[in-house]
Parts: sequence; C-alpha cells; structure tokens
Amino acid sequence: MKKTLITLLTALVTATGAQAQAWPNKPVTLLVPFPAGGSTDAIARAISPKLQERLGATFVVENKAGAGGTVGAAQAKRAAPDGYTIFVSSLGPFVIGPHLIKSAAYDPLKDFDYITVAVQAPNVLAVPANSPHKTLADVIAFHKANPGKMSFASSGNGSSDHLTAELFWQITGTSGLHVPYKGGAPAMSDLLGSQVDATFMNINTGLTNIKAGKLRALAITSAKRSPLLPDVPTLEESGIKGATVYSWQALAAPKGLPADIKSKLHESIVAALNDASIKPKLLELGFEIVANTPEQFTAFQAAEFARWKKVIEVGKITAD
Repeated sequence: MKKTLITLLTALVTATGAQAQAWPNKPVTLLVPFPAGGSTDAIARAISPKLQERLGATFVVENKAGAGGTVGAAQAKRAAPDGYTIFVSSLGPFVIGPHLIKSAAYDPLKDFDYITVAVQAPNVLAVPANSPHKTLADVIAFHKANPGKMSFASSGNGSSDHLTAELFWQITGTSGLHVPYKGGAPAMSDLLGSQVDATFMNINTGLTNIKAGKLRALAITSAKRSPLLPDVPTLEESGIKGATVYSWQALAAPKGLPADIKSKLHESIVAALNDASIKPKLLELGFEIVANTPEQFTAFQAAEFARWKKVIEVGKITAD
C-alpha cells in the first residue's frame, strides 16, 4: 500500500512538472481592454506573431472594452494565473482608472504580476497652425493674463492628454479650460478646425498633422528631445520642472503567475519588441522601446500610481 501510494504521488508530481514545462500547450489570450485599432491594440497585434514563433503556441488578441479599460482589467484579474491570459494595457487601467472609477473591481497594486513596460511615448503640446501662440512662453503668458480661458481638448476625462494638461497647470500655477471628447478622433477634428485652442496629444496621434504643417508643436513631455521632432523643446528644458510625462503600454498577468512562465514571457516579449521587423516601425510611430524587467515595472507602476493619484486629487478630477 505504502509503495503504491509513493508511486502514485511520484507519477503525479512528474506529470505536473511536465505539464508546467510544456507551457504553452494551448492558445494564449492577449487581453486588451480597449477597442481594436488603438495604440494598445496595435502593440498587442505587433508582438503576437513573434511570441507565436518563439513559444510555439497561438497568441490571440481579445478586445474587452469598457469603463476606461477597467472592465478588461477586472476580467484579467479573474483569469487563472497559468500564463494563458496576458493583460496588455495602456497606463489608464494600471494607474489612472482606479482613482476615477471607484467601482473598479480590481486593485492594480495587488492583483497583477507585472511583466514589462513594452513601449512609451511622450505627449506634445500642439496648437492649430493659425494659432497666435508661437511658443510655450506665449501659452504661459496667455494663461497668466487670462486664467481659465485657453481651451485644451482631450480624448476624455482622465485620459493621458487630460492629465498632462492638469499637471501642466498645477506646476505652472495657471488654469485652462478642459474640453473632453469621446475619443481622440473628434478632439483632433476640432483642434484642426481651431474650435479648441490646444492639446497635449500623444506624439503618435499628432505626428502626421504636425509634419504636414496643420498643427504647431510647442513643447514635448519627454526627458529629452524626440528624434522625430528635434526642433521641439522639452517642457523640462523650457523651465517646467517635474513635467516629464509618457503614455505607455505594458503587459501583466493575473497574480500568481509561475516564475518560469513569467521568465519565458518576459524574454520572448523583449525579443519581439526588439525584432528587426518590428522595432523600426514602432520607432517611426513615435514609440520608444522600454522592455524593462518585472522588478523595474513593479516599482515604476507604484510610482506612477502615486503620481497620478495626487494630480487627480489636487485637480478634483472625476470620471464624469
């Protein structure tokens, strides 16, 4: 009896180990909490074929939109931590949404294992080509002389462009008029039509119209000048300290992901991002490859979470 029990336990342990080593042996879902066609979706679809090549299983992108990405984040949290559901998201659900949507059914500080920040992209302070504001100094001078008068478009309350404007106002001790839209497309349309005065749009959203001369870029939120817009000064070099801001896309998994699977995923994602057929295209769009470690991402997420919590509280920002 004792020998039989030992044999059975040994067989079970061996089978379990073999199963773990075999990951992935079925399709893996890349869960994106936004509609198809956006930046986050594009990142997921860019790397999925390379993950498929390296890991030998199918990687399927699933879009689960709603409530600023918090619906998809809650679904990712509920998934089994077995490596078959990977959450691919922008910063919103990780560090912004939970401060705005109190009913969010997850805790971003506790419910995920962080794998890597894939890419980041700065925001650009842009005005229509016919704007009287030629420089950042012009904008600040107008703000000081006309508090709350200069309108800033955003893709929605709590979006990166909205919070960047709020941070800018808080640092400079000024105020503007926030005009939220239901998405980036209508915001861009009204900006091009001069129905709003300015915006802090993501570089890959505005680059085409800036290059075409339809918009004028006055400043960029990156730590150093972008090679795509080398003549545009950073906010930091212009004297606006503490205003380095990036929008970012990252990958995480439900809490409890086995260490060996996390290691395989991280290695494969980093390789995919740096692949010769992918990296140049991402750079051309304005993305910067980050591909940091799980430990670096965990520390970065906590810092970003605290930073945007403060901006939201000081600005009394709501999701409405």
